[in-house]
Amino acid sequence: MKKKRSNSAVLPFIFVLAVLVLYFKFLDQPGLNEDIPLPEGLHPHVAQQADLLVRQAADKGISIIITDGFRSFEEQDSLYARGRTAGGNIVTHAQGGESFHNFGLAIDFALKADSGKALWDMEYDGNGNGQSDWLEVVELARGLGFEWGGDWKHFKDYPHLQMDFGLTIRELQRGKRPPEQPLTVGNM
Repeated sequence: MKKKRSNSAVLPFIFVLAVLVLYFKFLDQPGLNEDIPLPEGLHPHVAQQADLLVRQAADKGISIIITDGFRSFEEQDSLYARGRTAGGNIVTHAQGGESFHNFGLAIDFALKADSGKALWDMEYDGNGNGQSDWLEVVELARGLGFEWGGDWKHFKDYPHLQMDFGLTIRELQRGKRPPEQPLTVGNM
């Protein structure tokens, strides 16, 4: 008789546990909130800071170009296919909707040679000051509020700079957006 009582007490517990597992599984789905419009370009603050980065680098004798900014989901999926279903090397681990580029919060840069050609040489010292121009640009970018993909622990993305405004990709997918003008001491 004791055995039947313990089994009957366990069944409701298992049922409740199963319901909770399913609830949190569906709650955690990263699906897009289609009620919130997606950005169609760079966030105004990111664009402003990117322009400032180009000017500050030029003041140090370093010419840079912004090679990429906002990307549509389709463009992101095309990049994701590289090295997988399309030719070339893997350049990203983010599919459409999984990159800060898709929400207008990231840029990629390269150094610009005198010939106008883009350089991704992290050792290049075009201004002749004995320091890597690339790392000088990274320091300027950090000072402007950018996070550098070269600091990431896993997939290092050396040309990548982003501003997440304290938001995760999952929050962006669910419709959260940063303010048009970030709060600073001057505009609080």
